[in-house]
Amino acid sequence: MIKVLKLQKAVYAIILGILGLIAFKIIEPSNSAASVWVLKISGLLFLVGALWFLYPILFAKKVNDAEVQLDPEKQPERTAHTTTNQP
Repeated sequence: MIKVLKLQKAVYAIILGILGLIAFKIIEPSNSAASVWVLKISGLLFLVGALWFLYPILFAKKVNDAEVQLDPEKQPERTAHTTTNQP
């Protein structure tokens, strides 16, 4: 499912954000300026990852009245006859 929606980059950004938080906790006792920068970059990675998770929802294309296509790069397959639940 993650591969189909192209969310690998979002997962990588969140993982890097978590690693950044771990690095911050390790560097924090020394009270260096680098620890603050690591925390800022970690927060930025969390924000970027969250926006990437929203990408398929924001840019989804409507195939017909009943279906929504979450992968905008994929072309819909045309069938000769489609059935819907509408009367």
